[in-house]
Amino acid sequence: MAYAKSNWTLDEMPSQAGKRIFITGANSGVGYCAAVELARRGATIVLACRDRARGEDALMRLVSDAAGPESAASKAELVPLDLASLASVREVAAAELARHQPLHCLINNAGIMRTPRRLETQDGFELQFGTNVLGHFALTCLLMPALEMARAARNEDARRVVTLSSLAHKMGRIDFDDLQSTRRYNPTRAYAQSKLANILFAFELERRLRAANLAAVSIAVHPGVARSRLFKVRSSTGLARVPEAIVHTALGLLFNSTLGGAIPTLFAATSPQAKGGAYYGPQGLQETRGGNVGPACLSPAAKDVATQHKLWQVCTELTGCDLKIEE
Repeated sequence: MAYAKSNWTLDEMPSQAGKRIFITGANSGVGYCAAVELARRGATIVLACRDRARGEDALMRLVSDAAGPESAASKAELVPLDLASLASVREVAAAELARHQPLHCLINNAGIMRTPRRLETQDGFELQFGTNVLGHFALTCLLMPALEMARAARNEDARRVVTLSSLAHKMGRIDFDDLQSTRRYNPTRAYAQSKLANILFAFELERRLRAANLAAVSIAVHPGVARSRLFKVRSSTGLARVPEAIVHTALGLLFNSTLGGAIPTLFAATSPQAKGGAYYGPQGLQETRGGNVGPACLSPAAKDVATQHKLWQVCTELTGCDLKIEE
């Protein structure tokens, strides 16, 4: 991509006063750090969390962690959302639309990483693909009317859909013949496929938004290698054999802090420099940490337009959801 590397910092984040931002998986890790910084600058945050107790704890912590003269942390809301259930996604989206409040940004942040054995969502999909991809696909499609409503309320910038991927997407491939890993399941392979699918979705969404002349833009990001709850999921391979405390200490010394991992998300969600259809990440140490925010490296598979289009069609069939475009 032709977009230049950016020296953007949190100090440059514009005021988010009056904006409503919906973040999945906002009770911990990168999602929570993003929520803190956005609330500190005046955004009303919707914390969409699978675990109600953890969500309530995050809501209480947010008030003190996001303190500041512009802070809107006291207005933050908790929404119980299970992305592994399409019924839950539909229920949450319907409730959000029923409020008739504009939504200025949707951050598809939640994720499941390397479940040691093959598990399924409530709808019978492989858990990582069903949660990381299909849950967010359905949520985005269903919430698009709220994002369009924001266009009528505020005209100074585009609405944004920010979708988190991972460096792991480079190891991924979309196996349309075994998308749900029913024939063969490998935790890392299934995770990499889901993260590649997140980028493919984000790019195809941007193409469809432009074709429909909608005000929203779609941007993909990755956090580098950041300490988060994802690394608490055990696997039969790799780092799972190392004691968790050692893993987290090593990650803290070598790679991104959780706040550092949130910087690309915050850039994509707020900066005028962020462009629709782009993929951003940290620029330090082979994109694993710190440094400037800039265009991230894409695998050849992530650039495949035919696969982007086909995956969208498959996701539509599996979820029963698609963009509702008003002519």
